[in-house]
Amino acid sequence: MDGVKRPATILAVVLALAILARVCVALYLGDAANNPPLLLDQVTYHTLATRLLSGHGYSFPTAWYPFTQSNTPTAHWSFLYPLYLAGIYLISGAHPLSARLVGAILGGILLPLAVYRWAKRLFPANPQVALVSAACAAVYLYFVLYSATLMTETYYICALLWSFDRALAMAEHPTARNGALLGFSLGLATLLRQSILPWAAVLCLWLLWTGKRSLRLRSTFLSLGLALLVLGLCILPFTVRNSLVYGQFLLLNSNAGYAMYSAQHPMHGTTFSEFAAAPMPPDLLGLTEPEMDRALMRRGVGFVLADPVRYLKLCLSRIPDYFEFWPSADTTLLHNIGRVGSFGLFLPFMLYGLWLARRRSGPGATLSWASFSTTPLALALLFIVFYPLLHILTWASLRYRLPVDALALPFAALALVDLWTTLRARPAKPRAG
Repeated sequence: MDGVKRPATILAVVLALAILARVCVALYLGDAANNPPLLLDQVTYHTLATRLLSGHGYSFPTAWYPFTQSNTPTAHWSFLYPLYLAGIYLISGAHPLSARLVGAILGGILLPLAVYRWAKRLFPANPQVALVSAACAAVYLYFVLYSATLMTETYYICALLWSFDRALAMAEHPTARNGALLGFSLGLATLLRQSILPWAAVLCLWLLWTGKRSLRLRSTFLSLGLALLVLGLCILPFTVRNSLVYGQFLLLNSNAGYAMYSAQHPMHGTTFSEFAAAPMPPDLLGLTEPEMDRALMRRGVGFVLADPVRYLKLCLSRIPDYFEFWPSADTTLLHNIGRVGSFGLFLPFMLYGLWLARRRSGPGATLSWASFSTTPLALALLFIVFYPLLHILTWASLRYRLPVDALALPFAALALVDLWTTLRARPAKPRAG
């Protein structure tokens, strides 16, 4: 790893291997939308895409989870991803395999590149870490699997990493261009999964803090205002669509209420089950989706307030669901291989890399706490703490941890580079005789 002379060539090889691995998985999963069987959102997005192509809009031919009636407009799912699938199906026909192959190729390129750029932001003085980070992303088994599925994960993670890159660019140079690109990257992430919005609010506060610390608060405020405007413009067409469809305000998707209601439902007791869907209250049936969303959110919050001790125990039970990296009897062999060969394999290196990065650049080295709080490492740590906490307090699932995995891969790469350098520096033992 010392003295890498051809980083572009090495990166190209890494991307080629990433594509090859993902294409192989796509071919293995085949032309059925429900493979692997536990990822049921694939069937939903496939169905929405075919309904868009047939002129039925965002709807389902039959009653659909969790509360959508047949042939009724829905706003429960990502609007952007079914449009993307529909575009592929328009060319290839409604063949999930075609979408899998496109996702495998795009995922094999975009995700390692996004991790590569993020690593360069974190460790600009060490190009080896960026290359090793891209290699880690290429072989991280859960990233390989999800790139070949009909799911939002890969594109969401890429948009999120892009937003980190743009946020750091804006922190250094709060210009209109950087603000607009930050807003667009956050807009793409939001259209894929609206649960990113709480983090977007935290990110804005961090950027204002960095602007204050660098004596560029006014220009940061203006750039951030433009970012929020662009983010709003990304969401606006679907807010207008919801207003026209329902005659009521719904910012984007109607899934936050049900997630809060189902995840805190008394049926869980004090042990959360991510695959258990709470039954819909009969008195809410017949409401519009915006009304349903708000009513379910109130009931979910009501479950918390009615028994805070049970809620605390329920949150604690979600921690293993979120960080699980060991084999489990309630999932498939493919998922067990994926979780062990990704988070299970890389977690020790992530932790060691975080310790190395913190030791070298944090308080106790050369920076005060106030100065450290404006560094890329501080932003990474903020996300690594906030994002899991958000899901542990609401709805935890292993795949909701994947954005954190992607963000933490450069730390695993830092650990691998450090271990390699240490081994290379050890003096060779003299030969006997």
